[in-house]
Amino acid sequence: MIQQNKPGLLGAVTTLMGMLEINILTVNGIGDRHRGFLLEFPCADKVQALKGALDSVSAIQVTAFREPTLFDRLALRHGHRLDMIANNPPTYRFIREELGVLVDFLGDTLTGGGHRLIGIRGAPRVGKTEAAISACVYANKKWILLSSTIIRQTLRTTLMLDEAEDSIFLIDGITSTSRGDDVHWELLKRVMEMPTPKIIEHPEVFLRDGRIDLDFDFIIEIRNLPEDEIRTEDVAISFSSFDIS
Repeated sequence: MIQQNKPGLLGAVTTLMGMLEINILTVNGIGDRHRGFLLEFPCADKVQALKGALDSVSAIQVTAFREPTLFDRLALRHGHRLDMIANNPPTYRFIREELGVLVDFLGDTLTGGGHRLIGIRGAPRVGKTEAAISACVYANKKWILLSSTIIRQTLRTTLMLDEAEDSIFLIDGITSTSRGDDVHWELLKRVMEMPTPKIIEHPEVFLRDGRIDLDFDFIIEIRNLPEDEIRTEDVAISFSSFDIS
């Protein structure tokens, strides 16, 4: 953190890094008073020397000095940290203007695959499905809609032979609970046991149904404006047409 914004301060810091043969891969402001650096260094001694030097500079306070996490990389890329509003499960808040940050965050998470369960909450037409699909594309993963209203109301009851491998399954909690029959829910139960990521829109509705007991790895909330409330009753459910395939 910059304690005193002196002219040439960051230039002096970067010169010191250069003398220590430390490469700056990324540098960016994080909020109004923080600067973050992503560094590449030849040996640990060089990093310790840098840390010792910075600790003796009164104009700078080093608030973190560690191997970068996904959240650190996102903060450097976009200039601010994710807004975490709850711990159990971890819940992250975005507004529609931050969909680029959300796609990066979700896409980087999906790249590793694994048995992840992610919930996305938000008002209608705020970009939930679009963000999920974009994140799958970012992660270079195949995405499969098990239930959705993105084009027309869709409910799946079977999977093709190649759809169970390295796929990400997208589920609309309201569509499944309001229109899904027993065959559809049997498919959902099988999918939940597969070691592949699942993304569920309207997770609170899906959990309230009670047919499948789930523990989410994290929840994403999307709003048009920061002060908007997310209310399930605002979501219109269309019963005009549906397709079971």
